[in-house]
Amino acid sequence: MYRRSGSRNCYLGYGYTIIIAEKPKAAEKIARALGRPIKCRMYNIPYWILYRNGERIVVASTAGHLFGIHTSKRGFPVYDYVWRPTWEYDRNASYLKKFYYVLSRLLPNASKYINACDYDIEGSVIGYMIIEFLGNVKRAYRMVFSSLSPSELRQSFSNLRRLDIEMVEAGKTRHEMDWLWGINVSRALMDAVRKITGKRTILSAGRVQSPTLVEAVRRWREVKLAVPIPSFNITVTLRKGNMDFNAYPDGWSPNTRKEAIQITKQLRETPWLKVENITWKSNTIRPPPAFNLGDLQSEAARLYRFSPMKTQKLAEDLYLEALISYPRTNSQKLPPTINYASIIKSLASIPTYSELVQQLEIETRGVFRPVQGRKDDPAHPAIHPTGVKPRNLDPDHAKIYDLIVRRFLAAFSKPAQIERVNVKLTDRHGRMYAAKGIRVVDDGWWKYYPYLRPKEVYIPKLTQHEKVKIVKVGYTTKWVSKKPQLSKTSLLKWMESQQIGTEATRARIIEILYKRGYLESRGGKTIVTDLGMYVSEVIEELFPDLAKVELTRRFEEYIDAIRTGKTTRKKVIDETIRELDALIRKYKERLDHVGNKLAIALGALEPQVKCTICGREAVAHRPFTMCKYHREAYERLTKTIPIIVEKMNVSEGEALRLIASRRGEAGLWVIEVAKHLQLLSSEK
Repeated sequence: MYRRSGSRNCYLGYGYTIIIAEKPKAAEKIARALGRPIKCRMYNIPYWILYRNGERIVVASTAGHLFGIHTSKRGFPVYDYVWRPTWEYDRNASYLKKFYYVLSRLLPNASKYINACDYDIEGSVIGYMIIEFLGNVKRAYRMVFSSLSPSELRQSFSNLRRLDIEMVEAGKTRHEMDWLWGINVSRALMDAVRKITGKRTILSAGRVQSPTLVEAVRRWREVKLAVPIPSFNITVTLRKGNMDFNAYPDGWSPNTRKEAIQITKQLRETPWLKVENITWKSNTIRPPPAFNLGDLQSEAARLYRFSPMKTQKLAEDLYLEALISYPRTNSQKLPPTINYASIIKSLASIPTYSELVQQLEIETRGVFRPVQGRKDDPAHPAIHPTGVKPRNLDPDHAKIYDLIVRRFLAAFSKPAQIERVNVKLTDRHGRMYAAKGIRVVDDGWWKYYPYLRPKEVYIPKLTQHEKVKIVKVGYTTKWVSKKPQLSKTSLLKWMESQQIGTEATRARIIEILYKRGYLESRGGKTIVTDLGMYVSEVIEELFPDLAKVELTRRFEEYIDAIRTGKTTRKKVIDETIRELDALIRKYKERLDHVGNKLAIALGALEPQVKCTICGREAVAHRPFTMCKYHREAYERLTKTIPIIVEKMNVSEGEALRLIASRRGEAGLWVIEVAKHLQLLSSEK
């Protein structure tokens, strides 16, 4: 084999060691860390040749999963599959064809194989499958590293491990299990639609995707069905000297608008509050741990409105540039094996952080002991900078890098100190009020990570029993409803809390829900489409186990058991097929029912009776023809209207008008029902 790169030849021959990386950038970092490589090309795909201690080494890469699961069988259920090169059956993976050709030329002539893909389940499977298909797993080893810094890569190469077969088996099980659930349930849904409409429609479901969709729909329904109830709050502005501050009812609130008006009138007639008690309390706020991926995604969403997928991609780019450690980790811990002093010293050469590093060195006296979080990951530590100096980062990459560095530095700092003052006051009628202040005594770790610093609220110096003048008093009406959050970030947090999916897959699964048309972004908000609602209903009705997190969590436990050698891939896959087969037999009996529901959701079939408000399929006819969603909105609204009448001291008609005008507080379906009831009332 012979290729030429400039004036240097790229002759390989036989008997070399080949290192397989997950991406070309990682391959180049590895090659440069181990020696002075010659860059070669084959089919315009780069690979590197170098010598280290007399050993001839070739470093090559793939660009993701070179092998995947495929079946030639049509219909469902389908349980027969093989692992094949992904570019052979997936047009979207055509870019992998050249990588396959390069590796199929390089691996057969090697005498030693090293999997240097990312050290997680995905990376273990990617590298192993390449070696199994194109090389020899009996002569294969594993490089394990958490960053692409040269020193760590050299150390990893000097301490090769055996192939992580248990991790590979766990990873292959996850892929095969997800494929079985996904292809069978997806084909079942699509077959139902095709039977009714004669058209092919792309629908999908999955072991992790489906419970996430069901949760999104549950939240969406609660958002749309929210019926707000008015609550009233008194705000009193007090003045001492030249300082104004606010006090609020303590442990009570007016029950009705009439009562709120009466209390404000009384306070204006006797414009003072009497100080009954003053307490001070000091609080210590310990530093947060360094980021894991979920924490980083949540923080980037809060501060910069980045989607979880965008944050993950930005962090992976920083990792490939050797600027940070491996980002797809669940750990909030920084182990003592990391050379913190060296990293922190290197960060001092970056102008943005030089002063912060100086402060930290003075504060810690050069003894760096990070705070540790609760969550752990056996493969990788918390995300941290490597000390490599960044060059020409664009604004979005710079924001993520800055968060990681600052959170890392804060983990070594001392706790912050705040002082809280709580003043209890009474009015002439003995009603209790509270005024609260907060003062930062010592910034501590907030000097390094200011994004969580509380806003200070100042209270003037007061003495017990003194009367403080009221300069302003009023009441506000707040319409309160229990609306759950629905966003990419809130779904990600829910997946984490339910322990479904992995750090690597959660954001991608959420994006799939958008790609399939189940979720959409409108005006910066996440909405669930009718298709998403109907697919969720079908899954809950006919594949109930797939809709619940318990199934997903149970199979995740099986995957962990494979990692530890407590069970086998065959046992888990056999159980998957048994459960699927039982569900699909029941499903086939309801094929027409499912097809009709989905065809209506897709707009391919008209419902026999339409909802008067929205045109969806109607399920009720009193007091007007309603779909199931507006029917539930009507039921909730009729239970709440009497409460609103009493609290606001208005008629039922006025209560409906108030609800109909509460866009942003009331759910859309509730507003639509309120308006329709107003219309029906005006027609009588």
